[in-house]
Amino acid sequence: MTPDLPRQAEPADEPSRPAEDRRHMIRRRALTLLIIGLLIGVPAGYLVISANQSRDSGKDKEAKYSARGLTEGWPSKVQRRLYQIPIPHPANQVAYYETNNWRTSRLYVQFQTTHAGLDAFLAELGLTRDDLERDDITIGARDQKVTGWKFAGEGSRPGDYFGLVREQKNPAPTQDIVVNTGNPEFPMVYVVSRTVP
Repeated sequence: MTPDLPRQAEPADEPSRPAEDRRHMIRRRALTLLIIGLLIGVPAGYLVISANQSRDSGKDKEAKYSARGLTEGWPSKVQRRLYQIPIPHPANQVAYYETNNWRTSRLYVQFQTTHAGLDAFLAELGLTRDDLERDDITIGARDQKVTGWKFAGEGSRPGDYFGLVREQKNPAPTQDIVVNTGNPEFPMVYVVSRTVP
């Protein structure tokens, strides 16, 4: 004969809830689906919009740079110090463009200045006008294509251009400099300064 197990008390009857009517159930499910849809859809939509804006922004920048390769304005002080390009005062028509890859970083700069400004620029680099060579276009075709610079053609005369290459040991930059003296009062200076990381 097996002993009797103690009897567990039966739960008290819960008050009965009225059954949920069909309209209320459909409304509740629809609301749940809407919330889930918003929780998934809003971030996904944001990502799609953000990606499109980023792509469009990149295309705008690419179009802007491919048109000439240069951005109007002064390079930052950090860029000028790193690439050793001391733009003199006064200077106008200042523009620049920087490129970086795993082999070489380049800063392209152009500016127009006075003769005193040109002398000050060269002096900062430890150079004088005597270091400039007449008709020596030291900025190559590749760099001219990147920037849109043209050192021959309409309006230019033999003897308008002077150039030099300032070579330095790494990590100091090497600079290709061309000076256009076609405007007798305000020479235009073009510089490509490159560093090897």
